[in-house]
Amino acid sequence: MESPRVDVSKNRSDLRSLSIVRKLKIFNVGDIMDEHVIEALGKAKVKVKNGKVVEVGEPKIDYCPIFDKYRGIKKFTPETVKENIEFRIEAFGMCTEDRTMRMEDFLSFGVSETLTTLIEEGEIDAVVSVCEGCGTVVLTEPDLVQGTGGRVSGLVSTCPIDKLMEEIGLDKVLDPENASIDQIAGTLKAIEMGFNRIAVTIVSADDALKLREIEAEHDGVNIFIFVAHVTGMNEKNALTIFDNADVVTGCASKYIRQIGLEKEYFVAGYSIPIFGVTEAGKRFLKLRIKKIGGIKDKKNAKIPKPLI
Repeated sequence: MESPRVDVSKNRSDLRSLSIVRKLKIFNVGDIMDEHVIEALGKAKVKVKNGKVVEVGEPKIDYCPIFDKYRGIKKFTPETVKENIEFRIEAFGMCTEDRTMRMEDFLSFGVSETLTTLIEEGEIDAVVSVCEGCGTVVLTEPDLVQGTGGRVSGLVSTCPIDKLMEEIGLDKVLDPENASIDQIAGTLKAIEMGFNRIAVTIVSADDALKLREIEAEHDGVNIFIFVAHVTGMNEKNALTIFDNADVVTGCASKYIRQIGLEKEYFVAGYSIPIFGVTEAGKRFLKLRIKKIGGIKDKKNAKIPKPLI
């Protein structure tokens, strides 16, 4: 299915109008709201304002093998979290208008990498994802799927950044005025755009239930649910996730890992396991494994500590 054509001139005109509207809402001259809240390393809450890290909370776990491997971080502390976020801002402009939006694979195996492969292989038509400066977006280009999701942690809230919305295409942004995050509304938008095979990234059990309701209400629409950022999820929600999702990342979640292994779902990787829950989810993960020539992760690989 071809992606809807983007009227760039119209996007730019609309963006100028939105920019004027937002400035009229500012009470103090020059006091333009630019605040982004993410849950980063160890699910520590981080606030970035005007391109600067202004607040860092306490990490909920101490160690993650991915950050050890790629950044040499042996223990999460507010200081190491701050340093890593500052590195991301410097390296690819995270949470700023200098953000690099299109990227190649970062990890050999992750949600964004798998979704990128599915777009490339024609398995899905669109991805409902989230990007700072844009909020919920509907993506159809592989390098945008990877670029927006590959190197950013859980986004809690964000503010509009016109340049980034223009890069994606204003018609693919759910709420250009506010950059709101709403994966349910984003999925309905994708359906309205004419997409039938839609992958949606979510972080909550409630969203998984709502997405299955939407799928049941729309004949011919298949929704593939990808769940990430599950560290700290309780057992009840973990069970709901497995009852509804197609692909689930283990992160540092005690219950996701426990349930996924006990029920013997297809699993890729050991450090950060990714479970293929449904037949579709299993097929998706196998496609990614085939593309990268297998997984090198060993059964005795290091895991996050502690699992919560």
